[in-house]
Amino acid sequence: MNAVEKNRYTEAWQAFGLAHHRPRAVLCVSAHWYTGETAVTAMERPRTIHDFGGFPDELYQMSYPAPGDPDLATEVADLLGASVSPDAVALDRSWGLDHGAWSVLVHSWPEADVPVLQLSIDARQSFDRHLALGAALAPLRQRGVIVIGSGNVVHNLRALAWGQPDAAFDWAVRFDRAVTEVMREDPASLPRLAGHPDFAAAHPTPDHFIPLLYVAGLAAAAGQRSHVLVDGIEMGSAGMTSYALDPVASAT
Repeated sequence: MNAVEKNRYTEAWQAFGLAHHRPRAVLCVSAHWYTGETAVTAMERPRTIHDFGGFPDELYQMSYPAPGDPDLATEVADLLGASVSPDAVALDRSWGLDHGAWSVLVHSWPEADVPVLQLSIDARQSFDRHLALGAALAPLRQRGVIVIGSGNVVHNLRALAWGQPDAAFDWAVRFDRAVTEVMREDPASLPRLAGHPDFAAAHPTPDHFIPLLYVAGLAAAAGQRSHVLVDGIEMGSAGMTSYALDPVASAT
């Protein structure tokens, strides 16, 4: 529902967009494109995907008509192909922008005038490999591309306390704090949190954790520590904490 609400999370995402003004493009790693290969969208006009059920009609009527950038998609595939293996990154022309992407971008760049690409999550890869793929994307930041990882620091839908919007379970708080400490001090060590005693409760499936590995990889490649853009846990087990790197300075 953050897509259609105004709250401190959406205000933080709006501020993020303002801080980065008008980038060349956005590349989004979304938890909702969790598949069996590494692929990047390569169409001129990606469709808006409503990949959810049981929500108000207002969400299904939303459209985020941002253009794509097929040339940049080839650039991304070349960067990651060198990291994975030759010809390993597919150019996809069927996916589009799922709600992991557009529900955030509608606040950061509401005019939908910045080209957007999505990068899939290859479920076969290890956490260390995803971190390395994030690091491999680092040159894009020097070329005016914003890389976004869209998931949840804590994501256990079965444990949600629907009637307690401000609740935060103890194990969720512990894991959220552990992630923040790593992202602030040593982003390259993020894969080790798979061994944290609260990881299994925080992530019964890994799809919502993996996008953060790409952000951690970017931070490690840049020699930066990330900072908290906004933090919080909702309904006990939905961690909304977001992290960001400092904008890349423009060349003068």
